[in-house]
Amino acid sequence: MDEIAESFVKLVLAVGQHDADYVDAYFGPEEWQLEARESALTLDEIRQRAVDAREALLSLAPAFDDNLGVARHLFMRKSLESLIARVDLLSGLPLTFDQESAALYDAVAPSHSAEHFQGVLGRLEERLPGEGTILERFDAFRQSFVIPPESLDAVFQAAIEACRQETRKYIDLPPDESFTVEYVTDKSWSGYNWYKGGYQSLIQVNTDLPIYIYRALDLACHEGYPGHHVYNLLLEREMVNELGWVEFTIYPLFSPRSFLAEGTANFGIDVTFPTEARLQLEETVLFPLADLDPHRVREYYEVQDLTKELRFAGNEAARGYLDGEMDAEEAVEWLTTYSMMSRPRAEQRLRFIEQYRSYVINYNLGQKMVGQYIESHGGTPDRPEERWRLFSDLISRPAVASELE
Repeated sequence: MDEIAESFVKLVLAVGQHDADYVDAYFGPEEWQLEARESALTLDEIRQRAVDAREALLSLAPAFDDNLGVARHLFMRKSLESLIARVDLLSGLPLTFDQESAALYDAVAPSHSAEHFQGVLGRLEERLPGEGTILERFDAFRQSFVIPPESLDAVFQAAIEACRQETRKYIDLPPDESFTVEYVTDKSWSGYNWYKGGYQSLIQVNTDLPIYIYRALDLACHEGYPGHHVYNLLLEREMVNELGWVEFTIYPLFSPRSFLAEGTANFGIDVTFPTEARLQLEETVLFPLADLDPHRVREYYEVQDLTKELRFAGNEAARGYLDGEMDAEEAVEWLTTYSMMSRPRAEQRLRFIEQYRSYVINYNLGQKMVGQYIESHGGTPDRPEERWRLFSDLISRPAVASELE
């Protein structure tokens, strides 16, 4: 198994020579990176080696009573199959949106009609009466909740510290873990965690568009604690440093690992700050730091919670656009209508879809399936310690989407 794992790491690095977005993080031997650059394997060569590695893996049967070994075997099989699918896509093989997400992430998002989202918009209409379209009224409402640029870092750092303190109550973090924050522009995403190994991360926040106050805590949890930063460092500590499993020294972005990474990062927001705890933090700390009216916190989150029901609308724009059923303008129009995005934000989202394709399902479907898994195993909101235990277990071991069903 260890030899197959080493082959997998080298194959991911080889794919990275053809796909600049593929290797999201790597902290293994530097000579393997050099080997990947010098060998310059073709996509056909990479694919054949990956097929051979998968066949070698299938010839190995882990002991049925070795739960971690069984999980590793499944994780490696799904990861190799995903790598083969990514190579096929890079080679020009046409796949539908759903075929692609199944092959890369081990999951397929449900479809929702325009009528489904119209029902949610109807409830927003009732909550935001007045003149103009619902999008115009929603835009006018949320303009009162933009973090001033000069306050952004103070608000974000306060949110990070709150997330760190809460996470440390339930997860034993290494004493030397940390990350730095940078503010960047001209990106298709709003935030990104670049894990560097050694329990260190670089978190970048995109300031191209106005940042609403809810994003401060969301980004702090999602990118930091207990999201991507904690997810990556726990896998490094538990899988690499303790067990010597080299496959976890590399993170191929377009792989089943991203379904768990994004799903747990999103669900981790609610685990860390359930509704009342969040409202209290917003009222007493974050809104005042942003010079926003703390008396409007509950009003803001009442509306914000309604918009969460639109989170699957972006999948339909991506599915329609990538399957050729929508052109760019139609996809942007769908996003402004059913995801309640301003046009600049919808255009930015379309850039994301063009760059990352079916990756979009990992956020909303990932969050939904992680939440259902944790709550069905007893991690309900009224049992916070069990909720955290199950969450911590999920982000510190091999896991794929099909295990959550």
